[in-house]
Amino acid sequence: MKVIIAEKPDQAMKLAAPFRNKKSQGYIEVAPDPLFPKGAYFTWAVGHICELLPPEEYNPAWKSWRIDTLPIIPEKFTYRVMRSKSKQFTIIKNLIRKSEVTEIIHAGDAGREGELIIRNIIEMSNVSKPIKRLWISSLTEKAVREGFSNLRSEQETRNLYYEAKSRAVADWIVGMNASRVYTLLLKQKGITDVFSAGRVQTPTLALIVKREKEIANFKSEPFWEIFAKFNIEGKQFEGKWHKDNESRVDNKETAEKIAAFCTDKPTEILDVETEKKEYQPPLLFNLSNLQATANKAFRFSPKKTLDVAQSLYTKGFISYPRSDSSYLTKGEAYTIPDIFSKLEKLDDYKMYFPTPISSILTNPRYVNEKKVTDHYAIIPTEQVPNPAVLSGDERKIYDLIVKRLIAAHYQPAIFHYTTVTTLVDRRAHFSTKGKVKLQEGWRKVIFDTDSKEDDVILPPLTKGEAGVVEESYTKEGKTQPPKRYTEGQLITLMKTAGKHIENDELEKILAKTEGLGTEATRAGIITMLKQRNYIRVEKNQVFATEKGILLIDVIGEKILASPEMTAKWEQRLHEIGQGEASPSSFITQTKKLSQKIVDDAKEQSGSWDLSNVNKEDFSSQKRQTTNKDIGTVVGSCKKCNGQVINKGSFYGCSNYKTNGCQFTLSGKILGKTISKTNIEKLLTKNKTNLIKGFKKGGKSFDAFLVWNDTTGKVEFEFQTTPSKGN
Repeated sequence: MKVIIAEKPDQAMKLAAPFRNKKSQGYIEVAPDPLFPKGAYFTWAVGHICELLPPEEYNPAWKSWRIDTLPIIPEKFTYRVMRSKSKQFTIIKNLIRKSEVTEIIHAGDAGREGELIIRNIIEMSNVSKPIKRLWISSLTEKAVREGFSNLRSEQETRNLYYEAKSRAVADWIVGMNASRVYTLLLKQKGITDVFSAGRVQTPTLALIVKREKEIANFKSEPFWEIFAKFNIEGKQFEGKWHKDNESRVDNKETAEKIAAFCTDKPTEILDVETEKKEYQPPLLFNLSNLQATANKAFRFSPKKTLDVAQSLYTKGFISYPRSDSSYLTKGEAYTIPDIFSKLEKLDDYKMYFPTPISSILTNPRYVNEKKVTDHYAIIPTEQVPNPAVLSGDERKIYDLIVKRLIAAHYQPAIFHYTTVTTLVDRRAHFSTKGKVKLQEGWRKVIFDTDSKEDDVILPPLTKGEAGVVEESYTKEGKTQPPKRYTEGQLITLMKTAGKHIENDELEKILAKTEGLGTEATRAGIITMLKQRNYIRVEKNQVFATEKGILLIDVIGEKILASPEMTAKWEQRLHEIGQGEASPSSFITQTKKLSQKIVDDAKEQSGSWDLSNVNKEDFSSQKRQTTNKDIGTVVGSCKKCNGQVINKGSFYGCSNYKTNGCQFTLSGKILGKTISKTNIEKLLTKNKTNLIKGFKKGGKSFDAFLVWNDTTGKVEFEFQTTPSKGN
């Protein structure tokens, strides 16, 4: 018999579904079948069942956080079974130890983490039976049967296991030492909070903090633009003044003088330039691009997109979602006509068929064997669902994936872009831009969210035509700070290791797989930054918190916060997965790095200036809103003298039900959580401590909160003397 070990229960059930089977506790028994002549046991992990030992398991002295024990570097790294998952581990171990079991089939996700999860279980079971590898990119019945008919040798994917294990060990070494050294050194400065730092999360946070500071330090300046309305032989249009490639002036008087000069003046068409541009259909989705697109279209967080895509994959409706490739093999391209024959019967998609291009088999933009890594692009499978069976979120993600594949079978979108230069009174130059759609192409399928629906439609104009300025006017504007990243843009930023990308043409982003994290881990890193209170997301905009800014400030320009260096580590890990680099050499270098991180932090700490840091905001003694706090009394009501109770997100009067008192205080004001200590001071002394970090209109400010007895409201009070550094 054979034992098949999947990564999750639902995947095991999907793998066993094509065969006659019966369910048991923790596994499924499959009856004899041509693929399994003696039958088989299908069992499953529950994600990661094994974990690296904590520091104290290597050395009891490492349980306490102390500077003098750093860096913590075990001689050999060891895994243990997680206590919460020991029951399922025992079931798997007992199955693969059965005497009648002669072969183990590793059926974890066809990727690095899947490789690590299942191999760890086999190693922890102390079993040395032959192993084969199931490697498939979809869970349809056809793909499952083909996969079991063409099992790989376990040696083919062993390097991926070395890569995943090297990544886990490197993250342990860097995370343990960096987190402890910065937490302990900041504690010496009176900041008693825990500061988690890591190989990928910290450089990602550094990119966010950099943008936060660019916004905070930006000084908006006013400017004026001059516009003119022309009448050229009865044809009317509008233009914007420019001189030496500059269309803005920095004072109102100059702008008004230019506008006044132009009014009623003669004008002529100096030049008409027309450029034809073709826009190719977008590439097929890899995970990063799918996450970025779903965030832009639906404001889905990267984690939500991955979770929804994983659900669609498990149900057999799309291919493997954690792919980093945007290309197909010829084998997959041959399946597209079958997929389309089913999609064109659905009301949602029938208007796009037949497609103008019948096949992409010979188009290297989509079909390129050399650019398919572990998996091909994310596409729908031949198991096309009735949209009614999908949840709302599943339907949205499935629709994005389907339309990308359909759009690949359409022609380019073609536009004529026209620039008209108009000369007023032989002195002032004005420019007018417009476009004409020549061919809709793929934009029939995918609405282009970047296109401007208010693009100017110009009348036919010819060089030398003359007319008059009917009206000229000025328009005031202000320079704008850099925009905050969205979560989708953050995924792209991580993929490019901080290189700024202004369009969605992902094939131009990187020549190699260099970036922060992997396709599968980037969403988790962003989630981790939220959970650790380093960033917050409001209306899809990413903000760095005071805690996140403080950590990056004290780390400074050191290697731990370097996106470029982390990208190089990621590339080396990729080389380990390809069998081109040594895992032991990588770990040796990581151990040396941890020593440098500790030494750098110690050296830096002597020059840290934390005089402007409100240490109360970071105190571990500060009682934030927790389940334990909810229901506690924090003071007396300002209106009826009743008790003010902590309600979680706000504080309210206990007499609400008895006398209808509606006195409340918000637990969060302008993005700033108000501590219980400050609420108590507001109620007893009518004034809080100075609170730093209120945010409004992209600006940050510090203020006291005060209770105004006259208005019965909480108001801001600002310092009369600026504090040091402000």
